[in-house]
Amino acid sequence: MKLFIKKPIAQLMAASAETEKTLKRTLGVGSLIALGIGAIIGAGIFVRTAAAAGEHAGPAVTISFLIAASGCALAGLCYAEFASMIPIAGSAYTYSYATMGEFIAWIIGWDLVLEYALGAATVSIGWSQYFNEFLHTFFNVHIPYQWAHSFFETSNTTAGMYAAEVGTRGIVNLPAILILFLLTLLLIKGTAESAMVNNIIVVIKVAIVLMIIGLGWHFINPALHTPYMIPADAGTVKVSTGVVNYGDTFNHGWLGVLRGASVVFFAFIGFDAVSTAAQEAKNPQRDMPKGILISLVICTALYILFSHVLTGLVSYKEFLIQGKEASVTYAIKAAMGPSYHWLANLVTVSILAGFSSVILVMLMGQTRVFYTMSTDGLIPKIFSKLHPKFQTPYKSQWLFFGFVSLFAGFIPDRIVGDMVSIGTLFAFVLVCFGIMILRNTDPHLVRPFKTPIYYIVCPLGALICLGMIASEGWENWARLIVWLLIGFVIYFGYSIKRSHVRHGKVEAAVDPINPKYVE
Repeated sequence: MKLFIKKPIAQLMAASAETEKTLKRTLGVGSLIALGIGAIIGAGIFVRTAAAAGEHAGPAVTISFLIAASGCALAGLCYAEFASMIPIAGSAYTYSYATMGEFIAWIIGWDLVLEYALGAATVSIGWSQYFNEFLHTFFNVHIPYQWAHSFFETSNTTAGMYAAEVGTRGIVNLPAILILFLLTLLLIKGTAESAMVNNIIVVIKVAIVLMIIGLGWHFINPALHTPYMIPADAGTVKVSTGVVNYGDTFNHGWLGVLRGASVVFFAFIGFDAVSTAAQEAKNPQRDMPKGILISLVICTALYILFSHVLTGLVSYKEFLIQGKEASVTYAIKAAMGPSYHWLANLVTVSILAGFSSVILVMLMGQTRVFYTMSTDGLIPKIFSKLHPKFQTPYKSQWLFFGFVSLFAGFIPDRIVGDMVSIGTLFAFVLVCFGIMILRNTDPHLVRPFKTPIYYIVCPLGALICLGMIASEGWENWARLIVWLLIGFVIYFGYSIKRSHVRHGKVEAAVDPINPKYVE
């Protein structure tokens, strides 16, 4: 039984030649950088920053961003080499199938569910928080706590919209399920944002971040940044899911900063989206590494400045209590006063639009990966079944709506977000090791772009990502292991018997998002 049978690169390049008729190489360095910034700046900075600061890193969350960015940059160089070897639209699943074999491709494809599907769940939970803030601000109403939170959460805030609901236990997060339902309908009908709308959303998101940095800088209280790291004797804080003890190993000091890096890592998810545009880049060998790294540098600088301001406005402990709901809006209102409530309101509306865009892209990305895996025979054909009218994978969209809704509606954002981070980090580790292995097993492959000093970059990238994974704690390790075991059962019980590559079948290239590609 050959576990590492490879998908012929010639077959992938043939698909590339077919889609050359419709995909034009029009993207330069500037466009790739803009694409990277648009993909990176999303829900992570507005949701996970406060979570990492409040529970693990304190003001030193700025260092957490540096650590997370370092791991992403090193992994990004490895992604760039993969993309230059196989310059077609795709993902880590496609790259690994052609270079490392089917079993590794399956692991990465299965693991990407944690990035895309659960990423959509995490963002939808954040959307729910800001949607409630929107209703409270503009209409003086809000959805009751039990219908906007999971069963595992209990209200503990003494201020804001839920002040009168202290002790109320959640039941289901209905707003999160609602936004998933609406966006699923859009995807089934084939309605995706145009490039112009995407660009507008990117500009709005960056403008909001810059406004918060520029205006909030004058309200920073230096005392809130001392001590910079959470001390071991910082005590405990009662939160909606239990109690946070700062004396725990990964809740203070440098280990807390490392744990914070694994939390804010969520804010960088999407940088690898640049690699999926390889086939539309004018000079992918030269421009893609620049697009990945420059967009990472710009976003990291914005993240560090943003988190420095945010932790200077209110105490990091407040992000676990009053600031739990729509933390950025809370910090602005609490520290900057009534005269800046307009900024908080603008942030709320803008974040709702931005989050909707991110959820849409993640749900779309998930169905793209499973569509490809289905056409490869590794998962059932239902995931590549197209709607007779809209030519979209409608059954797959409905299945993932149900799957994602279970997490968005019934699991706290902290747990879902951690699962996204650990799953994506694991995929990055495999990509780093993949380049290192290929340099030794297939040294003669054409590599228009080569990862510089790969014998250092690859193991160092894997080591940083493994360090962040190690800080996740045994609960998250257990979830990852269980998820992978489920994947192994499916692979050995179903996929290996029906693999098209294994049985010599060749599938035509079909793009479920652009039906005119269907053959």
